[in-house]
Amino acid sequence: MATVTPTRLDPAVATTLRAAADRVRARAGARVGDMVEEALLRTLTDTITMGADGTAFVITGDIPAMWLRDSTTQLTPYLRFLGSCPPLADLVAAVVRRQLACLDHDPYANAFNDGPTGAHYAPDDVCDDPHVWEQKYEIDSLAYPVTLAHTLWRTTGRTDVFDERAHRVLRTIVRQLRVEQDHDTSAYRFQRDIDIPTETLARDGRGTAIGRTGMTWSAFRPSDDACTYGYNIPANLFAAQALLAIGEIAAAVFDDAALAADARALSGELVAGVAKFGVVDADGGNAIYAYEVDGLGSALLMDDANTPSLLSLPLIAPDVYDEGVWRATRDFVLSPANPYYFTGTTANGVGSPHTEPGRVWPIALVVEALTGTPEDRVRTLDLLARADGGTGRMHESFDASDPTAFSRPWFSWADSMFCELALVVADEAAPEG
Repeated sequence: MATVTPTRLDPAVATTLRAAADRVRARAGARVGDMVEEALLRTLTDTITMGADGTAFVITGDIPAMWLRDSTTQLTPYLRFLGSCPPLADLVAAVVRRQLACLDHDPYANAFNDGPTGAHYAPDDVCDDPHVWEQKYEIDSLAYPVTLAHTLWRTTGRTDVFDERAHRVLRTIVRQLRVEQDHDTSAYRFQRDIDIPTETLARDGRGTAIGRTGMTWSAFRPSDDACTYGYNIPANLFAAQALLAIGEIAAAVFDDAALAADARALSGELVAGVAKFGVVDADGGNAIYAYEVDGLGSALLMDDANTPSLLSLPLIAPDVYDEGVWRATRDFVLSPANPYYFTGTTANGVGSPHTEPGRVWPIALVVEALTGTPEDRVRTLDLLARADGGTGRMHESFDASDPTAFSRPWFSWADSMFCELALVVADEAAPEG
């Protein structure tokens, strides 16, 4: 999949994005509108490379590899335009084709090279496939491409991405999620010679001990940190939502009743497993979602800034989450009871064990706002614009009291989430009728 040239912006795309940024300017001011327009353009021109095979390779920003998760979330603010801007739909279709090709090559990998370059995060990893940047198995790496393909189809009606390879990949996803319901029978292992425990797996690469729950196992979180316990609750609910999408595609596009039934049944099994093992009593007696459990009685009560997160469930698992349990969970997540909720003179929000203590993540602030009120969204948009550290960009994280102390100078996912929030704020300000 050798690439030929960076993406050239179609004039219709530029016009669409300029009009969107103008709506933001009218609602939030020139500076925020300029930040949004620059970020929307930068993602398309600087992170996406078109291939001669009609696929598109998407880097994260400052890392020259394609994450299946990031390459989906980076496209979030553009999805509202797919029906009205065909060149954007073509671009998203090209990304979907590359994602499906990646999953067809290795469904356990989370990040890929642009062809067999041999580049790796760590050259001594067990997986030495020259196509694979890193083989950290994360459930969301299977779910995100499904949701992107489903959104493209439902928004535009186009089915050209659903070829025989796509059909095969959808079957592979369901089969793999089933295999990992009983992880100890799986051949997957991950070991890295490093003294950072979140960068490798215990038990000779199998991960910590687990019991069977009906949920599906994950080695790593969407932060790329190793799971403390093998059943990540938000990832399981996200997978359950994606399986419903597979069921819909299988039935309507492929006329594959068996795959549709299997996907829907597995979705129900994951939801039932979460309800039985992943809902726990917090202090005060409220039933909340745990972040991870092991099926043996242990539960980790926290949330992480990366999505799928507990906070993001209404956004990523709208048909399978329990709203009452989530609301109690949201109260927990946005409180000092969550060990990764940080407060400062600039911002209060969710951080991650993946970054330094005291640092909040713009991604989590956006998720908090999108699952909050319109007033929350306006306030958060203003906060993020002021917390850019003077760079005009969003970052992975920033110190809650000093936004000039941040991680990752160019993190496209965070840029896109800022744009999504700004566009929602602009939409909500538009007059009805």
